Amino acid sequence: MINDMSTTPPYPPHMQPPGSVWGTSSSRAGALDSDGSPPTPSQRPGTDPNGAGPFGPDPDTGTHDRRPPRRGVWVAAAALLAGAIGGVGGAAGYSALSDDSTSPVRDALTAPVVDTSNTSSSGTRSVEAVAAAVLPSVVKISVSSASSAGSGSGIVLTSDGLILTNNHVAAIAAHGGNIAVSFNDGTDAPARIVGRDPLTDLAVIQAEGVSGLTPATLGTSSSLRVGEQVVAIGSPFGLDSTVTSGIVSALNRPVDATDGSSLRPGNTDSIFAGIQTDAAINPGNSGGALVNMQGQVIGINSAIYSPTSSDATQGGSVGLGFAIPIDEARPIAEQLRSGETATHARLGVSIQDATNSEGLVDGAEVREVTAGSAAAEAGLKVGDVITTIGGQPVTGADSLVALVRTYRPADKVSLDVNRNGNTENFTVKLDSDATQS
Repeated sequence: MINDMSTTPPYPPHMQPPGSVWGTSSSRAGALDSDGSPPTPSQRPGTDPNGAGPFGPDPDTGTHDRRPPRRGVWVAAAALLAGAIGGVGGAAGYSALSDDSTSPVRDALTAPVVDTSNTSSSGTRSVEAVAAAVLPSVVKISVSSASSAGSGSGIVLTSDGLILTNNHVAAIAAHGGNIAVSFNDGTDAPARIVGRDPLTDLAVIQAEGVSGLTPATLGTSSSLRVGEQVVAIGSPFGLDSTVTSGIVSALNRPVDATDGSSLRPGNTDSIFAGIQTDAAINPGNSGGALVNMQGQVIGINSAIYSPTSSDATQGGSVGLGFAIPIDEARPIAEQLRSGETATHARLGVSIQDATNSEGLVDGAEVREVTAGSAAAEAGLKVGDVITTIGGQPVTGADSLVALVRTYRPADKVSLDVNRNGNTENFTVKLDSDATQS
């Protein structure tokens, strides 16, 4: 059972269901949303898999000054552990608080993407070399509000402090809270939220008064292969500059980033097609980097599957971690950094799991087609069972939701549909949820 990955689990610790996926930010908070109220799960039984859901985009572009939070309040245990095992991190060869304002700003989002993945071993590095290259580009993020506090990770996008992280990390400070960023060289800076997108669980923040940072190198996730080596970098349990390694365990795994209930048809608020990895990912890794062996970011670590017990406040890694593919994250980050509301591809159907004669889930059954939508224009009908999209198998309603969100508005995509026992193919030009009323 794959469940929620919000920063503060929607169940009190003693009520966390066994076998849950929780957000991989580290938090002491109870079951509170970013404004201090209990989160409200979706109750719609058959929602459009590509709409914004009840938790629509709520970007925070606040520009008021924010004091760095007193991180010892919520990461004291991690700090004590760090002291016991020796320092973590170290000099990264740059000054996070440099006053060199004449240096040109380097930008990971505008740099050309060179796909050097998985066709051969040429150009690959050792884990040690990858870590040395990427550590300066990954930060620890400490967040606090009147009701909760926690920590997560982030990826440096620009040399002047633009940082990509998870929405469930930034959301704690979305309504008057504080954010502080700790860099790999041991320095800190306050930060503010530039924009958030709850639907994809992504956020962009801006560290203030910094320059000379090392932007991450962004790769591509479209050509990843199962079994490919990867490295995860972040701040699990507040232990900054932590490096783990593993492989890509699976691709296009539907992961629900909404609430603590089980993944279910219709609960479409924040489902993504995750990169599954066995690299150790724990609470606090949220927003950190999953990179290939060329040191390119190919995913944003966001969730873990973690069996929990009644006496554990947060579960640990069992080798099942999930990352948002960078190809999905990049266009959202570009919109958020520009002050725009993030947009997402929309098919325009309500769906449920389709079951075959053996009672097994086998595709996504169309329950309703929105008038004037991409699906309606393509000729889809109620009762159709969508079995593939873009050549990828659709294993259920959540699978279709996740796969649609790997595309952008106006993309053309092929669908295989079982209609009255016959397979038919449709080409759909996807809508944008920006057109929703």
